[in-house]
Amino acid sequence: MASDRTPGLADCARMLAAGEVTSRILVERALARIEATQSSVNAFRLVRTEAALAEAQAADDELAAGVRRPLLGVPVAVKDDMDVAGEPTAFGCRGAFPPAAEDGEAVRRLRAAGAVIVGKTNTCELGQWPFTEGPAFGDTRNPWNLGHTPGGSSGGSAAAVAAGLVPAALGSDGAGSIRIPAGWTHLVGIKPQRGRISTWPRPESFQGITVNGTLARTVADAALLLDAAGGNHDGDLHRPAALDISAAVGRDPGTLRIALSLKPPFTAVPARLDPRIRDRVRALAERLAALGHVVEEAEPRYGQIGLAFVPRATAGIAERVRDVPSPHLLDRRTRDAARLGRLLGGAPLRVARRAEAALHRRVGALFARYDVVLAPTTAAPPPRIGTLANMSGWNTDRAMIAACPYAWPWNVLGWPGVNVPAGFVDGLPVGAQLLGPAHSEPLLVSLAAQLEADLRWHEHRPGQGLSADNRAA
Repeated sequence: MASDRTPGLADCARMLAAGEVTSRILVERALARIEATQSSVNAFRLVRTEAALAEAQAADDELAAGVRRPLLGVPVAVKDDMDVAGEPTAFGCRGAFPPAAEDGEAVRRLRAAGAVIVGKTNTCELGQWPFTEGPAFGDTRNPWNLGHTPGGSSGGSAAAVAAGLVPAALGSDGAGSIRIPAGWTHLVGIKPQRGRISTWPRPESFQGITVNGTLARTVADAALLLDAAGGNHDGDLHRPAALDISAAVGRDPGTLRIALSLKPPFTAVPARLDPRIRDRVRALAERLAALGHVVEEAEPRYGQIGLAFVPRATAGIAERVRDVPSPHLLDRRTRDAARLGRLLGGAPLRVARRAEAALHRRVGALFARYDVVLAPTTAAPPPRIGTLANMSGWNTDRAMIAACPYAWPWNVLGWPGVNVPAGFVDGLPVGAQLLGPAHSEPLLVSLAAQLEADLRWHEHRPGQGLSADNRAA
């Protein structure tokens, strides 16, 4: 598997438009890589072999006729919480799910841009946890070390991109579910502004805390996929004004004031930042200072933001459980979370949603003094496979909060964040977040691209990903 030579999203689009390669060849190579790694990395829940090859041939016919679209003929993957016409959307669950009648809006827009959807990637049950394991599909593994998780819940999308199976993939982020696996697999992960990419056929997802976003090896590729999938359906509850995110790549961000935030928000259980990750994030802060930015330690005033998160998250789980054809097959932790969501789905949920405006003012006050927040993406490096999968609900929550206390507040706020690679701890990738206020994707992307040009993190890949030493890890 020559994953280290897999071209990126923009490179694929350029090669196709120039006639240097056909879509059928790119798709056949992607399908071959998926097949070769499915028994080890296990990134995909569903592979659309025949459909993808037919779509590749149709793309080649268009290219030959002179048609040009941004991603015409480029193979990509989407997370299995997004509807693809004719395919089930199991979202990590066991049971027989009916095929979707039509594409979700994000998938429809990817197709309109010309992309070929080669398959749907694995995710933990209803996207609840920062690992991608479960009885419905097995264990998805980290291409940097197969003994460890790629994170979750967009772990399948992250593993697929990190292993070079596809150049980029869509994921979703409800408490860090793009940024965490991006951090743990050495990728760029963009969690955009709420509504930037449609969640239709749902007007919003998980009471507005979950958004769709992108994973890729480079900032330019992540931004290109975001622009291709971005936009709204008439039924969406959140419809921000359109932005050209790709135009910010390579744009000088200017001299920015950056708040280095190392303290996790208050949680009911303790969370301690691994000192090795602290060192990696501080090293990024030093690089930003060397690039001319002003970096100071400062903390957002999160307060009791968790009280606004739990009712929305659990009510969202309760909504999704109602749509599962075989709820008795669900993990007990899922059923317990849904039960809590039903209890909190009345007045507590309304209070939690009303709190968002006050939280915008409270946390947003930091942006009167700073342009961007730099924070760790996780407090710990990726755990070993199985570490969290068989715990009780309470112990899972404790372990999850201890490892991943930094990402979820931005889901309550609905604001954008970008994971950037921050280096390695014991050979495993870790990440840092660039966080901004509403509609700040262009600023965050321009800063991330400046860092990428300086650090060239995209040149570091997990080699073959499946060496004997790696496989035995």
